[in-house]
Amino acid sequence: MTSKMPNGWEMAKLEDVVDILDRRRIPINSKERETRQGSVPYYGATGQVGWIDDFLFDEELVLLGEDGAPFLDAAKQKAYVIRGKSWVNNHAHVLRAKDGIPNPYIKYYLDIVDYHNFVTGTTRLKLNQAAMRQIPVPIAPPDQQKRIVEEIEKQFSRLDEAVANLKRVKSNLKRYKAAVLKAAVEGRLVETEASIAHREGRGYETGEQLLKRILETRRSQWKGKGKYKEPAAPDAADLPDLPEGWVWASVGQLAAPEPNSITDGPFGSNLKTEHYQESGPRVIRLQNIKDGEFADEHAHISTTHFERLRKHEIHAGDLVIATLGDNPPRACIIPSFVGPAIVKADCVRYKSHLTLVPAYLNAALNCQPTRRRVKKVLHGIGRPRLSLGEIRAITLPIPPESEQHRIVAEVDRRLSIGAELEMQIDANLQRSDGTRKSILINAFSGKLTLRDVMSSLPADSALLMAADKPGIYEQSVKANPSA
Repeated sequence: MTSKMPNGWEMAKLEDVVDILDRRRIPINSKERETRQGSVPYYGATGQVGWIDDFLFDEELVLLGEDGAPFLDAAKQKAYVIRGKSWVNNHAHVLRAKDGIPNPYIKYYLDIVDYHNFVTGTTRLKLNQAAMRQIPVPIAPPDQQKRIVEEIEKQFSRLDEAVANLKRVKSNLKRYKAAVLKAAVEGRLVETEASIAHREGRGYETGEQLLKRILETRRSQWKGKGKYKEPAAPDAADLPDLPEGWVWASVGQLAAPEPNSITDGPFGSNLKTEHYQESGPRVIRLQNIKDGEFADEHAHISTTHFERLRKHEIHAGDLVIATLGDNPPRACIIPSFVGPAIVKADCVRYKSHLTLVPAYLNAALNCQPTRRRVKKVLHGIGRPRLSLGEIRAITLPIPPESEQHRIVAEVDRRLSIGAELEMQIDANLQRSDGTRKSILINAFSGKLTLRDVMSSLPADSALLMAADKPGIYEQSVKANPSA
C-alpha cells in the first residue's frame, strides 16, 4: 500500500471499524461433531471444516484466520465472508464491520495486509487478538466503499472466468494428447506404409516381416545363460484389427537380444534413501516417469555404490517403465543429459531392438488403448502394480519401420504445439495470483474504474482476455488429431 492516501480517505485501526465477536466462538472436537451432524456450516481458520446441528451466529460476518492461515503467502486469502446460520471454532477471528462499512470491504483488505509484524510463531503462525486489533485499514468515504467492493468483485469475476477457461483448455490439451497417441497407434495419424506402397506400385517390409526379422536376430545373437527361450507371442484373438501391414507383438518379443534387456531395479537393502547424495551417478525413480516424458527430478549416489549396481544401469535412449502408480504402463525415454544412471525398485529398464523406434514404443506404451488392456491384469490392493512378467506380456501394435518414423515425427509436431500452448497457460495461471493482488492493491489506492485497474497492471497481465475470448487458446489445436 502506498503511504499517500486518496483525498477523503483516512487510516483507522481494525478494532475501530469492526466489532470483534471472538468471545462467542465455541470449538467442538471432531468426535463430538460426529454425534451432532446437522445442516449448519462449521467454520475454521480458512473455511468450512464440517457441519453441526446448531448455530452461534445468523448474519453476514468476516472470518479472519487466528492460526493455521497462510498469513505470509501473498497469493492466498486470509479472510472470508460467511452468511446465514453458522458455527465458528477458535481458529478464526469473528468480525462484523461497523458504521455501514460493507463486510467484503474489510475482507478484501485483510487479504493484502502484510502480516509479518502481526503474527507470531514459526511452524504454525498465530495472529492473536491484541495484534489483530492494531492492523491499519484505509477507510474510503462511504459512497466509495460500495463502489470499491463492486469493482473488485467485477474484476474478480472476470479473472475467475479467465482462470476457468485456461484450466478448461489445459484439460482439453490432455485429452488432445491422448487422442493424438490413440490415432498414432491405430494407423490414423499418417498415411500407412501399405497405402503408400500400393499407390506407388512397390513392395515394402510389413510389420509381421519386421517382427520375424527381430526374432531371428534375437535367436542368432543370444548370449545369455542356458538355452534360448522364445519370448511369448500375444494372443490376438481378443485384440482389435490392425491396419494393413501392422502386427501385434509383445514387449518381450520386441526387446534387444541382450539377456538383461528387460530388468527391474534393485530391491531390499541395495539402495536406500540414506545412500543418496548431492551429486554423482543418477538414480531413476518413479518420480522421473511422467506420461511419456522424462521429469528431471534429481537423486544421486556415489560412484562406488553405482559400480556395485552396474547390472541395473540405464542408458540414454532406453525406455523406463513404472511398475506401479497412475496410468500404467507409464513410461518415458531416458534423455542424453542424464549421464550414468541406474533404475530404482518399481522401475523397469527396457532396451528395445535396434530396428525399432523407441519413441514409437513410448507412444504405444502411454496410449489409452494399451492402458485399457493393461488395467485388466493389474494386481494388488491400494497401489496396483505390474510384475516383470506382466510387462513382458504387454501387447503393442507394430507398424513397418519406416511408418514408425513418420508417426513419431507427426506426434512430435502435434504435441509440440500443445506443449507450447500449455507453457503459455501455466504462465498465465501463475500470473493470475499477481493480477488478483494488483486488483486489490489498486482498489484500496483509490483506483476504482476498470481502466484505472487494468492500466496499473503489468503489460503481460492481459490474461483477462481469456475471459472475453475463451477460444483464443484452442485455435492452435485441431479438434480431430487424425484429420
